[in-house]
Amino acid sequence: MSRYDAMFGRLRSSGEGALGAFLMLGDPDVTTSAHLLDAAVAGGADMIEVGIPYSDPVADGPVIQAAAQRALRSGARVDDSFALIRGLRARHADVPIGILTYANLLAARGRERFMRDAAEAGADSVLVADVPSLEAEPYSAAAAAEGLDLVMIAAPNTPETVVDRIARLSGGYTYCVARAGVTGATETLALDHDRLFAALTEAGAPPPVVGFGISTPWHVRQALAAGAAGVIVGSAIVRLIEQGEDAELAISRFVSELKAATAPA
Repeated sequence: MSRYDAMFGRLRSSGEGALGAFLMLGDPDVTTSAHLLDAAVAGGADMIEVGIPYSDPVADGPVIQAAAQRALRSGARVDDSFALIRGLRARHADVPIGILTYANLLAARGRERFMRDAAEAGADSVLVADVPSLEAEPYSAAAAAEGLDLVMIAAPNTPETVVDRIARLSGGYTYCVARAGVTGATETLALDHDRLFAALTEAGAPPPVVGFGISTPWHVRQALAAGAAGVIVGSAIVRLIEQGEDAELAISRFVSELKAATAPA
């Protein structure tokens, strides 16, 4: 049983949803980044999603783009990212860890080597944000060869043929976007995911986890009430690092508030 399967099973038995916390590795620097990852776990995050600093993160909005730039300016590179994952895994044996990254980083390192290094560091999944489903098969195969899940993205307007492809090629969870566009915190959500969630279930796809725009406990409750198995919060957490005042404590407290919203009413 994978860490994702174990996590979803545990939460399902208690009626909870999964809370995923996203942080950019190396932001604001490698040493501080390790402490901030631990703060997210201490706050109650059920799963951690991490970004690898990249100069052109096309799926990310300004907050996460700025985090990538801070990390790159501090000198953080791909090897540092794998070292941070390795340390996080050593300290938290059971927490699922997923990587969100871009195809150029895999191409530069070699797709198979990237997957091997990710697995050896202790990651559970890889999401390559700019690889469409039609081109995902070799990524899925490379991930599976190393015991990793390839996480894929779905949206309310995703055709059923693509949902079927996602179900066949992906694992861990299905990243369901809450809105069109790039990552970023929003004031309101307009969830219309009934058809998507039903199609994913019918196709046997991994559990739906909603991201892009989830930034408050109310958003968490909305997404879970709509049928999501969990949520991922990114920009709202990363902004606490940008603000700079005791980010470790701020992240732990904020994640705790978000996690409380995943409990049954």
